[in-house]
Amino acid sequence: MSLLKRLHPLDWLAGGLLALGVLCVVTGLLPAAPAGDVMERIGPLLVFLATVIVLAELTGKAEVFDVLATWVARAGRGNYLLLFCLCVLFASVTTITLNLDTTAVLLTPVMLALATRVGIAAVPLAMTTVWLANTASLLLPVSNLTNLLAADRVALAPSEMAATMWAPQLAAIAVTMACLWGFYWRPGRRGAVSYAPPSAPRPGDRVLFRVCALACAGFLLAILLADVPLWSASGAAALIVVVAFAVRSREALSFSLIPWRLLVLVPGMFLVVETVNAHGLHEILATAIGPDNGVIGMLRSAAVGAGFSNALNNLPAYMAAEAAIPEANHQQLLAQLIGVNVGPVVTPWASLATLLWFERCRWHGTRIQLGRFFGTGLVLAVAGTLSATVALAATT
Repeated sequence: MSLLKRLHPLDWLAGGLLALGVLCVVTGLLPAAPAGDVMERIGPLLVFLATVIVLAELTGKAEVFDVLATWVARAGRGNYLLLFCLCVLFASVTTITLNLDTTAVLLTPVMLALATRVGIAAVPLAMTTVWLANTASLLLPVSNLTNLLAADRVALAPSEMAATMWAPQLAAIAVTMACLWGFYWRPGRRGAVSYAPPSAPRPGDRVLFRVCALACAGFLLAILLADVPLWSASGAAALIVVVAFAVRSREALSFSLIPWRLLVLVPGMFLVVETVNAHGLHEILATAIGPDNGVIGMLRSAAVGAGFSNALNNLPAYMAAEAAIPEANHQQLLAQLIGVNVGPVVTPWASLATLLWFERCRWHGTRIQLGRFFGTGLVLAVAGTLSATVALAATT
């Protein structure tokens, strides 16, 4: 009974969705064959998710993110405009290389703690983290779970995907920067003219710090330069870090490092949406997206992806929309990725990263005004999705 009382509302949501998904299969609402296909497809994704979160959590415990955040603040030299650009770069690189959920889970508390330590307003830093966790996740397969789901249909190696999506990614980040500055960072919003740079960072265990930093760098090099599955690259990097902690700081290792909630939530979510998809959703999405692979069709695909993501969640939204896009319409599929990656910034449930971010902000005591979150997120979703889609159409 005490265990049930300790469960977070998101734990209940995850468990409920999995139970509902299993019920759909047991009752025949979702036939066994498509259910098996879904589970087979998301299997490698779940392995990647588990290992990359363990890698990121232990890298955080080794103070790699704290040291980087402190360096960013010191490099800003008390200048808010420079700090803003550096924070955007920091959050973007973390999302691109280590997954948007890593940015939400680990970078959020680091940035909020930094805000407290040096007297920076917390909300601008928090919004920078959550917005770029979503909008900076277009460039590599590792950047977003939707990109991993699209790997077979997109059929692009990480370097090829980067060569295809660089312009949409830059456009999305540029629009995000404009919205961040106008809504949260400009002098009238942040409430200060300058800040005091923190003292030089000193990690508690330099060996763990170096091992974790090198493991993350090796992971990035492996997915960019070597033809290895993402789950094996993240697994190898996580194993190196776990071994290092087993030798240097065994007490930091526990089963709580594994993202059990996500591992329960994701299969349940996909089973439920696949059931709905089999009972009429497919036809609705196919009509909304249309068969046009040109600019208009790309814009329709991106708009449907963004809208459906904010109504439900971007992961099942992508899966359902992908099935409604004609096999040969490569451009529409890439535009759909833009919609489900850049667009989910309006509602708190639009992406797992945003849900995790809200939880971290609540834990830190940072109050997010929902009305302002909805309104500013809507502006970013429309402008960011549109600009990124137009950039894709112009460069491919």
